[in-house]
Amino acid sequence: MLIFSLAMCFAGMFGSTSHAATDYWQNYNDGGGSVQTVNGSGGNFSVNWTNCGNFVVGKGWTRGSSNRVVNYNAGAFSPSGNSYLTMYGWTRNSLIEYYVVDSWGSYRPTGNYKGTVYSDGANYDIYTTMRYNAPSIDGNQTFQQFWSVRQSKKPTGSNAKVTFSNHANAWRSKGMNLGNSWSYQAFCVEGYQSSGYANVTVW
Repeated sequence: MLIFSLAMCFAGMFGSTSHAATDYWQNYNDGGGSVQTVNGSGGNFSVNWTNCGNFVVGKGWTRGSSNRVVNYNAGAFSPSGNSYLTMYGWTRNSLIEYYVVDSWGSYRPTGNYKGTVYSDGANYDIYTTMRYNAPSIDGNQTFQQFWSVRQSKKPTGSNAKVTFSNHANAWRSKGMNLGNSWSYQAFCVEGYQSSGYANVTVW
């Protein structure tokens, strides 16, 4: 499992707070290996990495929502080793880090199994994990992670979506309550000790 938080570093916020178009760009790299990123226009980004340490690249929104539908097209997602293609975000009060994982590299994330949810044409397994004294949006903290992980990798190259309310409602039905204060929400590529290439457009 990738033990590094996607929110270890913010790369900056720009634009408006519109929910129609992305206004948040994240580009974190711990300095390991070679990681080349491009912050493209129209919600597009790409990353080419070789023998990386840990990096996180993505686009999204400065404020999350339980009702957001994230549309994306992963024209390419070709990892060799450990990597995620994932919707991702944080809430406060309670501090929760959450993932909806549509594809991965050599490792499929797991944890404390809670059940399944059907969304956007596929079944997702639901897990929780705990992080102790780990990096978060509020510094080193102890917090829960909520996961929905697609049972099979989603094919790339066509338009796709994540209807987040399906996951949030399923989590709630299992006693997994997100916080009531939303931080950012993004669709990201994360890599850890791996190589690969990805090109994604988010809207």
